[in-house]
Amino acid sequence: MMNLLSELGAVFLSTLFDVLPIAVILFGFQYLVIRKPIPNLSRVLFGFGYVLVGLTFFLMGLEKALFPLGKIMARQLTDPAFLAEARQVADGVLTWQDYYWVYLFAFMIGFSTTIAEPSLIAVAMKASEVSGGAIGVWGLRIAVALGVAVGISLGAYRIVTGLPIHYFIISGYIVVVIQTAFAPRMIVPLAYDSGGVATSTVTVPLVAALGLGLAETVPGRSTLIDGFGLIAFASLFPIMAVMGYAQISAALADRARKNRSRQFNSLG
Repeated sequence: MMNLLSELGAVFLSTLFDVLPIAVILFGFQYLVIRKPIPNLSRVLFGFGYVLVGLTFFLMGLEKALFPLGKIMARQLTDPAFLAEARQVADGVLTWQDYYWVYLFAFMIGFSTTIAEPSLIAVAMKASEVSGGAIGVWGLRIAVALGVAVGISLGAYRIVTGLPIHYFIISGYIVVVIQTAFAPRMIVPLAYDSGGVATSTVTVPLVAALGLGLAETVPGRSTLIDGFGLIAFASLFPIMAVMGYAQISAALADRARKNRSRQFNSLG
């Protein structure tokens, strides 16, 4: 119990030092540059206290439960003995098809961690607020989560096959550039931001653990060269997913508008 309280105190102090520069900048600009008092100062300070306590417990929970569980799952699912048994490989020689459980796990862990990502929730709420509800909170979160899930699954496939990462990243950004030319202008900046907010506190450690676990267990892979790079996939594919979501929504709305117009003309 004492060890736990000691760790909690250490995490709290670390969080305090991390948040302190933000507070100094905000309060410094408010009082030294804008030169106006902060409205509802007591409420703001109370909110900062909530942030410190919440971040402390959140980081402790990740360290004690989520991170170890993610590492264990990654190592177990990428264990050649488990894969050979699951596919009933007699000679013990594995191919990329034998890692189907890894691809499924990568997809599901990518989707679930992104849905729980606090930074994505904050951006989705703000996007819905400034768009007057035109951008749905859950619609954006699900689109980004699907993009991360597909990206991590494809990244896991790349590690298993040993294909060079730049083939995937260059091809992905070519698709993004083409989509940018045709996607609704309102959604393009938000789509680019979605790639960044999707890879934050919850997603990154679990995705990194999966990549390193794969590189350690797949024969012929380098932990340094092949173990990293999954985060790039998790950042790139949400951009495509959000713009694709906007393009599909715009196409469906346009079709519905044309159908209503047709029906109105036929009645007239």
